[in-house]
Amino acid sequence: MSSLKTKLDADFKELVNRMRRGRELSNASFEPIYYLVFDPSQILTVKRQLPAWTSCLKNEGWEEVHCFSIAQAIQETLQNYPRRSLWLMADRKNPLEWEKANQSIANALGHGKVIKGKLEELLTSLEGNQQAVVLVTDLEALHPYFRIGAVESQLQGKFSVPTIFLYPGVRTGKTSLKFLGFYPDDGNYRSVHVGG
Repeated sequence: MSSLKTKLDADFKELVNRMRRGRELSNASFEPIYYLVFDPSQILTVKRQLPAWTSCLKNEGWEEVHCFSIAQAIQETLQNYPRRSLWLMADRKNPLEWEKANQSIANALGHGKVIKGKLEELLTSLEGNQQAVVLVTDLEALHPYFRIGAVESQLQGKFSVPTIFLYPGVRTGKTSLKFLGFYPDDGNYRSVHVGG
């Protein structure tokens, strides 16, 4: 386990170095989107590393580290969803109807539009802030509803501050990722990938 943690820390340091170099780019089309790709078995290790990585980013000059939790965004959406009482009643009648429950949740999340809206709101509030960075956590909470690539593509042109996605999956090429290690390869990412 220690060697895996060491690799994670090394990958994170490489990502921070790439972010620092990205600041120096003058290419107007560059969006500062970074993925730290790690084996899904390391999800808990990554969560434990968040405080240390947040401190590292602050020491590197990003004084405002904003964590955007996908799990928290989903929970907030579902807690306030108008059909919630109907869902709970249906769940009591048929608690093993996972397909229907998952489809209802995917619909409530607008197949990515709700998460996109919440993340866009944060990114917009940070626009022009040279001291800010966003850490997007808990991507595993998107399973089985959709993948983060759908959200990233909808936000093209909105990433004005460095945004790091902590991605549990497998890297299958320069731009292809396999979410959670079992979804099909997806090469539609416009980002820098480190690790995996």
